[in-house]
Amino acid sequence: MYAIIKTGGKQYRVSEGDTLRVEKLSAEDGKVKFDEVLLVGGDSLKVGAPMVDGASVEADVVSEGRAKKVLIFKKKRRKGYHKKQGHRQAFTEIKITQINA
Repeated sequence: MYAIIKTGGKQYRVSEGDTLRVEKLSAEDGKVKFDEVLLVGGDSLKVGAPMVDGASVEADVVSEGRAKKVLIFKKKRRKGYHKKQGHRQAFTEIKITQINA
């Protein structure tokens, strides 16, 4: 059984036991529940319009952190303008425990 969930402005295809990195979530007790389920697949396919009614996905938080630094360098030739900037995106690593359809 698999599901397509929506979190952090992105969509992810998940199955039970999968581990993935999503945008940073606030989870105090180490558990997360996703109610925005767009599709549930398996033996029969349930497609939401836009969400599947009564479907949810539960996950455990494995870790939180920040990704590798991405450098942004802007330059205009012959003008003496250059700007260097860095960015590290925060993430939450989760493990899918249960898909409720």
